[in-house]
Amino acid sequence: MAMTANAHTTLEDGSVGRFNLHRAAANHDRQDARAGFRYPQDHLRAAQAQDEGHTVGAAVVRSERMKAVFRLVERIARTNATVLIGGESGAGKEVVARAVHDFSLRCQQPWVDINCGALPDHLVESELFGYEKGAFSGADGQKAGMFELARGGTLFLDEIGELDAKMQVKLLRVLDGVPYYRLGGTRKVAVDARIVAATNKNLEQAVEAGTFRGDLFHRLNQVSIQVPPLRERVEDVAPLAYRFLHEVDPRLELGEDALNALEAYLWPGNVRELRNIITRAAVLAESCEICAADLNLKPPALGPLARPELRRQLGGVEEQAIREALAESGGRQDLAAGLLGISRRTLLRRLKEYKTRSNMGGCAPAVIPI
Repeated sequence: MAMTANAHTTLEDGSVGRFNLHRAAANHDRQDARAGFRYPQDHLRAAQAQDEGHTVGAAVVRSERMKAVFRLVERIARTNATVLIGGESGAGKEVVARAVHDFSLRCQQPWVDINCGALPDHLVESELFGYEKGAFSGADGQKAGMFELARGGTLFLDEIGELDAKMQVKLLRVLDGVPYYRLGGTRKVAVDARIVAATNKNLEQAVEAGTFRGDLFHRLNQVSIQVPPLRERVEDVAPLAYRFLHEVDPRLELGEDALNALEAYLWPGNVRELRNIITRAAVLAESCEICAADLNLKPPALGPLARPELRRQLGGVEEQAIREALAESGGRQDLAAGLLGISRRTLLRRLKEYKTRSNMGGCAPAVIPI
């Protein structure tokens, strides 16, 4: 029995079914296991590529929010401007930073990264600037610092907001182009590395609070990129989930209820949390299809002051926004979803909820085609 990579269906909105090839592959593996049939690897790779959606390097970019981020990345990458990337922990700041390097004219040169919050303060200086033999107890030989290792390329300073005051001063001088000495050294080292920094802190507030130098902030913030949290780019959830799933076992698939649950979840831990949940579900899976129960997603806890009447008001605001988006798009659900920054699947789920509530005597939008 043979299949081709063109074995897919077209959805009612004209788009190609994202996961049909993968499911066809899994079904064929199950149906023809006794006959020794093995699904061709090139077809499986095609299915995986389709599942992952549009990729940019290591990033999955399907949502309009992330497309806008990467349009900005492409514009600034070919300059030597210092870049400051902000965003919540786990949102993908390092992936964006790596894209800045990959799109730049330095892409063939070294990429070096250091997490400023992962090292004790007394080690940060030696890691960044290196040291000479005998500079301190245990310095048995010469060691080049990160700035030297990144010569001609890009140095990524993650969690830059964790640097202490002393290191902030020294880093500022180096960023201004002043050559520096290795610890215990007598020969100055010139800097030729593009600096990209990232933080999950609000550095402007840190400057006001006196915990971060204002001059260093402005030096780092020549160009800024804000990575949106995963809850604000729901369209990226499914392709990311399938990418992580394939990393563990490409034979597995996500059921429709699992996809709905993933897209409805708020993702306080962002992409890192998504990877962990998918990995755990794949490892513990007892069948070829992962369902919502296998994900073990915990509903977000409401604060102690949350009141039912306010929750109802929030639902009314959301419903009104959907109504206005549908009116503006002439009833086109795909266009309305794009205006709202949500997936079409999420929009359909909301519309069904409103229809059910209307049938039960609640208030529903005047005209919302389903």
